[in-house]
Amino acid sequence: MIHKGEQTIKKSGSYYHLEVVAEIVNQLEKKHKTRLICTIDDTVSLNCGLNHLGNGNYYIMVAKRYIKALDKDEHDMVSYTLKEDPNPLGVEIPEVLEAFLAQDEDGKSIFDQLTDGRKRTLIFSILRIKNFDKQVQTIQNFLITEHDKIQAKNSKW
Repeated sequence: MIHKGEQTIKKSGSYYHLEVVAEIVNQLEKKHKTRLICTIDDTVSLNCGLNHLGNGNYYIMVAKRYIKALDKDEHDMVSYTLKEDPNPLGVEIPEVLEAFLAQDEDGKSIFDQLTDGRKRTLIFSILRIKNFDKQVQTIQNFLITEHDKIQAKNSKW
């Protein structure tokens, strides 16, 4: 555990959040790029990342479904704990993606070059699709697009 505390739930626009002061974030090896597990009121656990608040501090977005599960609202007090997520992606790699990467060396090479954020984008895209063939097609299309971006970035004009 890296931090334990209490604070009120804040709301900005349409999303709820908890603030994390820079002092805590700066203790982390990857600083603000660290993936965390936030447990609220010993009831709800969510995998999350840190976002800049704009004043030097950070925040964790808390989905409305978690706020409802806690039976809380803006300005309600909650206790929370933060710990580093042992999975650097913060999400599990779906079986279809693992199988694809095991069978396609070029695809794995492209995937390994992606940032953790782009890897999560691919994973979340796959998870929204129920059809296996469409999942595979999504993986292929995504990796081709990312490969083209990498090539364009590396080309010298």
